[in-house]
Amino acid sequence: MNAIITVVGSDKAGIIANVSNYLYEHSINIADITQTILSGNFVMMMMVELDKSNISIEELRNQLNKKAESMDVEINIMNERVFSEMHRI
Repeated sequence: MNAIITVVGSDKAGIIANVSNYLYEHSINIADITQTILSGNFVMMMMVELDKSNISIEELRNQLNKKAESMDVEINIMNERVFSEMHRI
């Protein structure tokens, strides 16, 4: 299963490192990633592969919420199929 993770917040050092390291620790592969700075706001979107993950998507969501609080950013995750359907033209 693939999922989409979005990270939004004030730009500061270490956001990509913190999120990607957490994913690595749970055997979650980053299949695609894009990030930019919009008016001083950090915006990142990742497609991740959860097939080999040692954590459920629900637990991943809970842990990423805790990580988001500690970094003062917003992190969201949703199943890729749900994301695709929501953004289909």
